[in-house]
Amino acid sequence: MSASFTSKELPTDYKKNIVDMKRTLKKQIGDVDALFKQVCDKIETELAAAREEEKINGSAWPEISQADLQQGNVSPELIAQIKRRGCLVVRQTFARDEALAMDKGVLDYLDNNQFDEIYRGPGDNFFGTLEASKPEIYPIYWSESQMKARQSEQIASIQSFLNRLWKFEGDNGAWFDPDVSVIYPDRIRRRLPGTTSNGLGAHTDSGALERWLLPEYQKVFEKIFTNQFDQYDPWDAAHRPEVNEYSVDYTTKCSVFRTFQGWTALSDMSLNQGLLHVVPVPEAMAYILLRPLLDDMPEDELCGVTPGHVLPISEQWHPHLIKGLCSIPELQAGDSVWWHCDVIHSVAPVEDQKGWGNVMYIPAAPMCPKNKKYAEQIQSSLKDGLSPPDFPREHYEQDWQGRFTFDMLNSIGKKGMGL
Repeated sequence: MSASFTSKELPTDYKKNIVDMKRTLKKQIGDVDALFKQVCDKIETELAAAREEEKINGSAWPEISQADLQQGNVSPELIAQIKRRGCLVVRQTFARDEALAMDKGVLDYLDNNQFDEIYRGPGDNFFGTLEASKPEIYPIYWSESQMKARQSEQIASIQSFLNRLWKFEGDNGAWFDPDVSVIYPDRIRRRLPGTTSNGLGAHTDSGALERWLLPEYQKVFEKIFTNQFDQYDPWDAAHRPEVNEYSVDYTTKCSVFRTFQGWTALSDMSLNQGLLHVVPVPEAMAYILLRPLLDDMPEDELCGVTPGHVLPISEQWHPHLIKGLCSIPELQAGDSVWWHCDVIHSVAPVEDQKGWGNVMYIPAAPMCPKNKKYAEQIQSSLKDGLSPPDFPREHYEQDWQGRFTFDMLNSIGKKGMGL
């Protein structure tokens, strides 16, 4: 395929690359409108089924207990449903009391180091193109609570289970090790009782402009881009560990391959209180990729995509998808939620929130050469209390008391740091 480039640096003439790419894809696909209708029909069928599941079960999200998962009590039917919906709730990943203690540990860590007095506000504009504002994200990475969870047996068992839902090996061997995930230090969210928030508009992470222009992503989505949607498998990891995001200084990006994004609840969460929503159809990425190729879109535009930001999903360009957003169920502190790396997600708005809305972000990022390289990079971030390379260089924790230290890594943590 032409009109592509391999550099991680964003080209100055990327608008021309978009024009060239779209012309190439339209010629390659042939009848784009017919393919788009095929994709829409698939998505609408799946979303109708998800709405029925909501009526019957209260949620379209598959669920399992941590105990059953660790003991291997997982039915083939549940595995099929997780792959169909692209998301999962794991009940009591940590006992509720343990999770509440982690939350208090985070709060004490912030208070003891006077975070409220020194916080300078958001260090990036990663969510700048979305229709709703960013949630209450704190650029804190190295509290004992966060690292205790990241290197826990509970999280490791979930990560291994989720990684193994993917096709992770080909004729020349495995693309990643499903049973070892790198530690990917991410931030926390703390939303106070009484908060009124616009939430966070629907989007996907792990590449926006890149999904059309980078050769590795073109290989990932080859079945879509060659009019073979019925053969597209969103759980095939071929080429995904080779995908990069463009280097844009001082903005959030993701330098690792995540099979699943995820977070762990540090507080109880009721319905209609600004909860996470997803479009529970992993194949919906085909809709996003094909939508800019329709005739109503200017040649050099991609439905609102801009470099250095997440990929936005909007009512204007993606009405089928916006109507398909489904909420997570009620959660207790200690429950964790996980969603496929291509799955569209958002955070619902809330007015005068009842109770806290606190989470720590922990994904599944299996060990592979790309991820190992990042894990080795963050060793110095941990040692010196620095913001990780994927995030703005704010470095609040350099001199903080009570920070997790390198000597506190257990065997899971050491493997996850590439040691």
